[in-house]
Amino acid sequence: MTAETDTTPSTGSCCSPTGSCHDGAADVQIEQADSVTAVYQVKGMTCGHCEGAVSEEISGIAGVTSVAAVASTGLVTVTSKAPLAEDAVRAAVDEAGYELLGPAA
Repeated sequence: MTAETDTTPSTGSCCSPTGSCHDGAADVQIEQADSVTAVYQVKGMTCGHCEGAVSEEISGIAGVTSVAAVASTGLVTVTSKAPLAEDAVRAAVDEAGYELLGPAA
């Protein structure tokens, strides 16, 4: 499992003055197969570091094959081999230090 993120150096913080470490989403890709995709709304992500933290924790859930978190929208797209229990996703997001608001509308 690897997290791919672009980061720009900053002084004293992982975030730039605009609140963003980079312009892209943090993506964790494991392996694609027959899959289910769900999109969740996560509160509190402000930068690439946040995206990476959320992606890393969710990617640890059994069956997850990819995670793409986007701080600017608060959306996290999760692909898995089977539907995930929302409680498992909530626990992973909580562990990362953010709040799962629920499935995106």
